[in-house]
Amino acid sequence: MILGCHVQMKAPDYVLGSVREALSYGCDAMMLYTGAPQNTKRKALADMKIGEARQLMKERGIPMDRMIIHAPYLINPANSVKPEVADLAVTFLQEEVKRTAGIGAKYIVLHPGSFTTTDQVTGIRTAAAQLNRLGSLPANTVICLETMAGKGTEIGRSFEELAEILSALEHPECYGVCLDTCHIHDAGYDMNDFDGVLDRFDQVIGLSRLHVIHLNDSKNIRGAGKDRHANIGCGEIGFEALLAAAENRRTADIPKILETPYINGKPEYAREIAMLRNRKFEDILNEKNES
Repeated sequence: MILGCHVQMKAPDYVLGSVREALSYGCDAMMLYTGAPQNTKRKALADMKIGEARQLMKERGIPMDRMIIHAPYLINPANSVKPEVADLAVTFLQEEVKRTAGIGAKYIVLHPGSFTTTDQVTGIRTAAAQLNRLGSLPANTVICLETMAGKGTEIGRSFEELAEILSALEHPECYGVCLDTCHIHDAGYDMNDFDGVLDRFDQVIGLSRLHVIHLNDSKNIRGAGKDRHANIGCGEIGFEALLAAAENRRTADIPKILETPYINGKPEYAREIAMLRNRKFEDILNEKNES
């Protein structure tokens, strides 16, 4: 299993600090923002200790394609209502893609966006049109559209919706998919039959385009469409189903990234990753509540 988690990226060590944090949890993959996710302010790449981070990953035998970048949530390529939001989706995403390439990462995960006051069809068409404005991406850089839970006016709830976007792109080689287990569960897919999920994904999109998996439990029943992550084994998906997904041979080469909640203000990634590697569930949530 290639397991990682969402790590921080902050001063003074920036990307080097992100790698160190991931290693402290027992990770052999990681995901990070290139700056604060809620704004467009960005530190110069030259100041972010990228060379040291890459050297540390090399020393630990972790290839750079296991460092995943997540695009900020304020990028909404499906918004056709506000021109300023549409322009930001293109200009800021262009910069984030350049920063991804500058860091040396390959994959940048992007939420397809929300159609706001229009409709699903318009949102899908708008997202494809906005992404086409990017043109071709830097060599060896891939935008991974994330599967969504379908809350509100989100697009990307089904594999078919993502396939519609992907089929309309002028540079399809620059795009792939990130599958979030919590999101697809909340969207109605059956995580107790992960091979069945992969079969459907392969039929609609193609497994060759699946590059990242977000491994999260869900606080919601299947099909709730709410998107509320739970700690591994502490939600409605359950430990056995998530373990089966994590060690599925068909996705053995794909990084699985945890984005599970902090408990009492602290991440539980080290323990959750150890549970998966040891194939043994421990009820973290109830233990913490009792203490």
